[in-house]
Amino acid sequence: MKNVTILVDVQNVYYTTRQAFGRSFDYNTFWKQATEGRNVIKAIAYAIDRGDEKQRQFQNILRAIGLEVKLKPFIQRSDGSAKGDWDVGIAIDGIEYGKGSDVLVLLSGDGDFDILAKTLREKYQTQVEVYGVESLTAQSLINAADSFFPVDNKLLLK
Repeated sequence: MKNVTILVDVQNVYYTTRQAFGRSFDYNTFWKQATEGRNVIKAIAYAIDRGDEKQRQFQNILRAIGLEVKLKPFIQRSDGSAKGDWDVGIAIDGIEYGKGSDVLVLLSGDGDFDILAKTLREKYQTQVEVYGVESLTAQSLINAADSFFPVDNKLLLK
């Protein structure tokens, strides 16, 4: 059985599935697909904490599925812009846990992670699988991965 690490960029998944399909991502189906016949070493969902009840319920669902949930506070800047980015945290955890895994599954379309995928593949011989909305996933990330799984109707809530 292969050892797998799963990293989920919650904000990216939320916004890309909403934009492309107007629907929500099905984390249960994703979990079944990504973990089938594999031993999960680490599974982390990275999210922004706005402190509302609906969001807490969603985070509890992620935990019940098997994901550790890491939260960063939502920061509203005085100019009206917002900050809530997990890219560095995902990259650091990706190296830390990915180097000891046979497979790293990354659920994100963010092209900033192409360097993570290349590093894991070249330096640690870790297989990298990327799940993302095809039309909104950076081509550089798709190219850097061993496998790309497009989010489609099978991975969306009805």
